Amino acid sequence: MDEPWLSARPAGDAVGDGGRAGGARAVGLRRLLLDAEQFQDLVVDLPTQKPAIFRQLLLPVVVDALGQPANAAEWAEMFQAGAFTEKQRQGLTAYFDEHGHLFDLFDPVEPFAQVAGLHTAKGETKGSALLVATAATGNNVPLFSSRTEGDPLELTPAQAARWLLHTHCWDTAAIKTGAVGDPQAKSGKTTGNPVGPLGQLGVTMPMGRTVYETLLLNIPFGQAPLSDDRPQWHRRATEGAVEATLSCALPAWQTRTARGLLDVWTWQSRRIRLIPEETPAGLRVTRVIVAAGDRLTTTPRTDPHTAWIGDRPASRAKKSANGRSANSLRPRRHQPGRAAWRGLEALLAVGSVGQDREATATRSGFQTSVLLSKLREVGARMPQAYPLQVELTGIAYGNQSAVIEDIVFDEIPLPITALDPEGIVYDSLLGAVDQAENLATAVNHLSGDLRRAAGSEPIPWDKGQRPGDTLLHALDPVVRRLLAGLRAAGEDFDVSERGLEAWEQKAERATWKVAEQIFSTAAPGLFTGRTVIKDGKEHVYRLSTAERAFRHRLDTILTRRAAGRGKG
Repeated sequence: MDEPWLSARPAGDAVGDGGRAGGARAVGLRRLLLDAEQFQDLVVDLPTQKPAIFRQLLLPVVVDALGQPANAAEWAEMFQAGAFTEKQRQGLTAYFDEHGHLFDLFDPVEPFAQVAGLHTAKGETKGSALLVATAATGNNVPLFSSRTEGDPLELTPAQAARWLLHTHCWDTAAIKTGAVGDPQAKSGKTTGNPVGPLGQLGVTMPMGRTVYETLLLNIPFGQAPLSDDRPQWHRRATEGAVEATLSCALPAWQTRTARGLLDVWTWQSRRIRLIPEETPAGLRVTRVIVAAGDRLTTTPRTDPHTAWIGDRPASRAKKSANGRSANSLRPRRHQPGRAAWRGLEALLAVGSVGQDREATATRSGFQTSVLLSKLREVGARMPQAYPLQVELTGIAYGNQSAVIEDIVFDEIPLPITALDPEGIVYDSLLGAVDQAENLATAVNHLSGDLRRAAGSEPIPWDKGQRPGDTLLHALDPVVRRLLAGLRAAGEDFDVSERGLEAWEQKAERATWKVAEQIFSTAAPGLFTGRTVIKDGKEHVYRLSTAERAFRHRLDTILTRRAAGRGKG
């Protein structure tokens, strides 16, 4: 509880106690939460650790100790306060004093987030690298790893605690160790284990200027607490209590639905035991047991940290016509290598205040996260230029989800005003993103036309590097600059228009730079071109027609630039 096992970056004006602005400071759970306004952000070993620590520890402690804000007004009052009130600090302190023993990592009876005495029939253990997503272990061997599975990995208690929480959230799937006391284990193993609950969705976390603000931004308001919704440290009773049926302190596990927010945040997807030993460097965790844990029947629709995706109207109509049912909404996963701003359509699918979220999803095929929907409701109570950041985190698994192929992480500035679908910024952002995608398509068409003129076929969409991908990479910093500018502009129409004009100017310049590279490779024969018969129609592909079609596409996409040239 007080042991400094977390790492946090002090806020700009909190440089006391030997801290250094911009640097990291080791801090305990009690200090981090009581003085949350004094810290800017967590410092983690891997981006995927941050949502794990917030969900498995920080958020449930605050909600279990203080409850959730009852409505938007109460939430806004807490947010505007900028720090926990004295009464709230007393509530947190009392909670720590009463329940602090439940957070002991090596308690012999109730070790935090583990099963005491967990063991296998033959007494086997595995190296602690099994907890570390980037370490070589079993089938999961990173391509450029500097160590092998045979190299022992000694984790400090602080490191082990962080990776313990990470494992509950992101562990790989497939076969797990069968523990004694697990009736579903066969031949010393369990099969069919899914990835951790966060591995099944694309984590979307709003981030504030301080840890306090980030906590509030990630606690939904207006949700009535359920009587049987408890964090995992209160569900460890083994007998004589209702909680025994949900106990995560036993090797046995079950497939079930989440009881509520605290339950899903602290979901114990694995049964784990850390095995410490004394080394010349001090107490270290070198061996672990990771066995099967509870399985979610489905990601609850109330999970606040994911956007959702479903069938678009045209797809639903087609399935209905064929007598098939449309897919229900499912968590939207992040795509490796795809910038976060290219998914703004899903993040901004908030609908109007009071509109049913299902109706929004039915219309657009997307539904934003619960948290961004709640921010839409309190947007008028927050400064228009509030520097909201949104972090998107995910893991791409491979080979039956038993290995980690890629870590997905990106962050973008998101204007609060963009969450108003009837506002200026909303249309401006979605319009700019649409323009970027269309410009990428335009240069791909140009490349395809020139390749056909030369007698070859266009580059397949799923093979090779297409020029549109090059353009989107070049446009990335320009779009992010636009996002930050629109955040500062708020709903000022003139400022937004100037920003969009500047965006189109820079986007056009970047597009022509890529196009000129394509033109520079044109062979002399492209001037005369080639005639192709397709579907009974004659198509002529040559350099001049390709360039003319490309210029026309640019004028259609960059309407402000085209209008400016017309006036000239």
